[in-house]
Amino acid sequence: MAPAPGHKPTKAQRAAATRERERVAAEEQQRKDRRNGMLAKWGVVVAGLIVVALIAVVVINTVRGRIPDAGPAPQGGNAQGGITLLSSTDTAPTGTDTVDVATLPAEPAAEGAIPEGITSVTNGPLQVVAYVDINCVHCADFEARHSEQILSWLDAGEITFEYRTVAYLDRNSSTEYSSRAANAVACVADSAPEAYFDVNQRLFAHYEQGELDDDGLVALAADAGAGDISACVEEGTFRPWTKFATAAAQAAAVGGTPTVFVNGAAVPNAVEDFETTVQEELDARS
Repeated sequence: MAPAPGHKPTKAQRAAATRERERVAAEEQQRKDRRNGMLAKWGVVVAGLIVVALIAVVVINTVRGRIPDAGPAPQGGNAQGGITLLSSTDTAPTGTDTVDVATLPAEPAAEGAIPEGITSVTNGPLQVVAYVDINCVHCADFEARHSEQILSWLDAGEITFEYRTVAYLDRNSSTEYSSRAANAVACVADSAPEAYFDVNQRLFAHYEQGELDDDGLVALAADAGAGDISACVEEGTFRPWTKFATAAAQAAAVGGTPTVFVNGAAVPNAVEDFETTVQEELDARS
């Protein structure tokens, strides 16, 4: 049996159905337009952020490229990019007035080689040399654990302690904090060597609070009794010195920080074993 024919919609019903389809289509188009508008807005924002990031990279690389290869050495600065403490308030005099990256070897030393200026000392204070980066967490741990003992040995005349402060971790900072902080401690060594040890300790102790801007570096140095180093910090007087010290460490195949040498030999685990190593060397002299 054939199905019974259905009722045909009236003209009014057809018109109402058409209007409903048009309403649904219009709402759908509005939703698409809103989505497209939001995507366009976010596209502009993302593009803007990319442009800002690219500009920042260009500016940072430009600034890095402006640091000269040659420049003045701070008071007490030596030919290896180090500053040696004879006591907690005295640095060793040197005849180094300027440094130049161009004087360094073109090829790095063999891995495990002893860097220049590090030797076994049989008479007089034990030589300790430490490669450090002020933005290095392990260096901060080393200083927190050993600074009081280092101070005691220094003031007893049992050791000398040479900081070779590098800027390996500028790559992790948008403000080149390693270089800026190294410049600041060089400023202190140059104008107020009696505060050099204390400023180093305060900078490493500040690690957990994050990077300091230039004003913060100046204030920290002033609080440590170093006076006003603002001009030296703002002008980056010893940024070439820091660049040289970093390049010298790389040329010496120093792979990371802290790298510490005691009596001419590297301490395999400086954070853990430094005090034991030094004390064994001192005891062997007794």
